[in-house]
Amino acid sequence: MRHNKHIPKSSGDILMKDYTLPVWLPDQDLRPESVKSYRSMLKAQINRHWGRRKVGEITTPEYLAWKNSLTQKVAKGELSRTYVDDILMLFGMLMFDAVTRYKYRTDSPVPPSTPRRGRYVKKAVRKKRPLAMGPVYQLAVNAYTVWGYPGWTYIWHAAFTGMRPGEMYGLQKTFTWPQWPAADPDADRRAESRERYASMPAVRVEYQLQWVDGKKTLTEPKYESHRTLVLPPFLSEMHAALATSHSSPWTFPSMSGGDLLGARFDRDYWAPIRDGSPAREARRDFTRPAIPAVADFAGLPIYRLRHWMKECLDEDGHPEIAVETRMGHEIAGVRGLYSNLTPKMEAGIMESQQERWDKFHQAAGGLWAPPFPTPLPVDHREAEKPQVK
Repeated sequence: MRHNKHIPKSSGDILMKDYTLPVWLPDQDLRPESVKSYRSMLKAQINRHWGRRKVGEITTPEYLAWKNSLTQKVAKGELSRTYVDDILMLFGMLMFDAVTRYKYRTDSPVPPSTPRRGRYVKKAVRKKRPLAMGPVYQLAVNAYTVWGYPGWTYIWHAAFTGMRPGEMYGLQKTFTWPQWPAADPDADRRAESRERYASMPAVRVEYQLQWVDGKKTLTEPKYESHRTLVLPPFLSEMHAALATSHSSPWTFPSMSGGDLLGARFDRDYWAPIRDGSPAREARRDFTRPAIPAVADFAGLPIYRLRHWMKECLDEDGHPEIAVETRMGHEIAGVRGLYSNLTPKMEAGIMESQQERWDKFHQAAGGLWAPPFPTPLPVDHREAEKPQVK
C-alpha cells in the first residue's frame, strides 16, 4: 500500500469475455486484418474456453492444461501449429496487459520461457514439391478460359512479381505500366521514378484492398511494404494490352467489371483454375469448355505462385536484398541496414525472368497464347450486360 503496488482482489473480478473484446481489443493499434484475425481467435478459442472466468482467478496450472489440450489438437490434425502459436501469443498479450496496463492482476499465469522439457515433438512443415513452369502455364490457360485476358495476365503477374492477393486486388491502372510512373499522384516520387524506370517498365505497390468495418477500403500494403516491381518485357506487353481492353480503374477487374475483393475469388476464380471444371453448355448466354485440373497445385492456395517466384530468383542467384525487397520483406540487422536495391539488380531480375520465359517457350515449342485483346467499344457496358447478369 505504501509503495502504491497493491492491487485489490476485486480488480480482477472482470470476466474474460468482458475484458477481451470490449476493453482490450479497442485499445490496440492494429491493422484491419490483424483486428479481424484477433477478434476471430478471441471469439472462437479464448472466450469460448475462458469467457466466464474472472481475469484475476486464472492460474498457471489451468493455463498449462489448456495449452496442452491445444497441442493435442495439433497432433490430431484438428488445428494447425501456426494457429495454436498465434492463440497462445494472443493470450500472453492479454495477461501481460492485465498486469501492466489494467492492473487486474499482480502477475501473469503464463510462465516465462524456459528451456525445452519433455518429449521432443518435431514441428510439422508442409513439404513443397518442386514446381516447374509448365503447371503455371496451364494455370494461365485455365484462367483465360474462366476469366478472359485479365485472368491470363493475373496468373503471370502473380508468378513473376510475387504480389500478395490483397495487393493485386487493390492494384490500379494509375500505378501500373504503362500509366505509371507518369500518372503517379506523388510529384516527388513521379519525378524520381521517371528517371530510374525510364527503360524498365514497373508497377508500384502502394495499396491493398481490404474490408474495413464492412466497407471496401484501400489500406497500406502488409508491413507497409510499399515497393516498385520491375516487369520483364513479356509481362509489360501483357499489361499494355490489358490496360486498353477495359475502362475499369482496377488493373485486374472482376468478370462483372468491378473489383476482385467483392468477388468470390477462391470459389469462382481460383477453384476452377486450379481444380478444373466440366464444360458448361449454353446457359444465360454463357458457355465454357472443359477445364483440366492442375495436379501440381492440388489443394494449394494462390500464394504458391508468390513462393515460386522467390524460388526462381534464389535459383538464379540474385542478391538477398533484391529478392526480399521484391517479396516485400525487410532484412533484419546490419545486413538490412547497409544493403540497398540498385537499378542494376532490378535490371538483372528483368533479364533472368525474361530468359526463363523464353527458354520455356523455346523448349515447349508452339505453345498456345491468347490473342492480345482489342480495346472495348464505347458502349462496352451494354456489351457486358449478358455476362454480368
